[in-house]
Amino acid sequence: MTFLYIIIALVLIFDFINGFHDSANSIATVVSTKVLSPLAAVSMAAFFNFIAFTVFTHKVAQTIGKGVVDPDVLNLNVIGAALVAAIIWNLVTWWWGLPSSSSHTLVGGLVGAALFCSGPSSVVISGVIKIAAFIIISPLIGLIIGFIFSTFVQYLARKSTPSGVDKHFRRLQLLSAASFSLGHGGNDAQKSMGIIWMALVVSGILTKDSAIPKWTVYACQAAIALGTFFGGWRIVKTMGQKITKLRPFEGFCAETAGALTLFGATHFGIPVSTTHTITGAIMGVGSRRGLSAVKWGVTRNIFIAWILTIPVSAIIGALMYIFFNWIN
Repeated sequence: MTFLYIIIALVLIFDFINGFHDSANSIATVVSTKVLSPLAAVSMAAFFNFIAFTVFTHKVAQTIGKGVVDPDVLNLNVIGAALVAAIIWNLVTWWWGLPSSSSHTLVGGLVGAALFCSGPSSVVISGVIKIAAFIIISPLIGLIIGFIFSTFVQYLARKSTPSGVDKHFRRLQLLSAASFSLGHGGNDAQKSMGIIWMALVVSGILTKDSAIPKWTVYACQAAIALGTFFGGWRIVKTMGQKITKLRPFEGFCAETAGALTLFGATHFGIPVSTTHTITGAIMGVGSRRGLSAVKWGVTRNIFIAWILTIPVSAIIGALMYIFFNWIN
């Protein structure tokens, strides 16, 4: 039972780091366009992160709990190893200032540990393929929506003065940033709920047909909100300025495109990366001004981090599983 409490603590630490690591996704555009101060932006993002459970069902949590590895063949060592792997990779990429995916590092850690525990049969291949495919699909959707939406908005505002456009979209960007934060909290916090649910099933406290306990929902939403509040300023700079320079109407378009992508993925129970989604949306908005407006050297480094996330996390997860087995 003590190890179960440690696992739950690790989940909440991971959830906090997820919010800390991903806070830039929610606030980078609204801060870089100077619509809100950093403190006001993280406060708003944290609030909407927390209340996301009032809007979305728990389909993403069910996918993480049942759709990556088979709960019947797991043990707490596997779950603990996956969490430590995810925390390590999140901290490493945060230190490097790279916006990597907390979702995919968790999936990679689970897969690596499960393979060492029970072999390939323990992995739900179709679920892992679907989640891995959205490494490409979610930023692509964000890019396309961002490009189309920003082109449409620019067409509508073609007869307005630049100062008039700025004035209106500085206000509208508050709505788009809040929507993206809501989508972030709705998708990302559920991944931690799914892991706690899995640990409770493995420990015999819940069955595979049990609903996610309310305390789990509140704890995970609170952890990600607190992480968002304290924020990851290294990544804010990368997201808000290094990829492309954004004006208020472009920030609005990027956040709206990202929010729509997250809402759709969460509705269908697909764990996606908010990082990948908003990066694609920012690239789509920036590329409307021409390919040279996007700093592709920066995006290349981000893409490399994306591709490495699952395999590196799987290796760390496997090593941590061996370590946990040795000390237990």
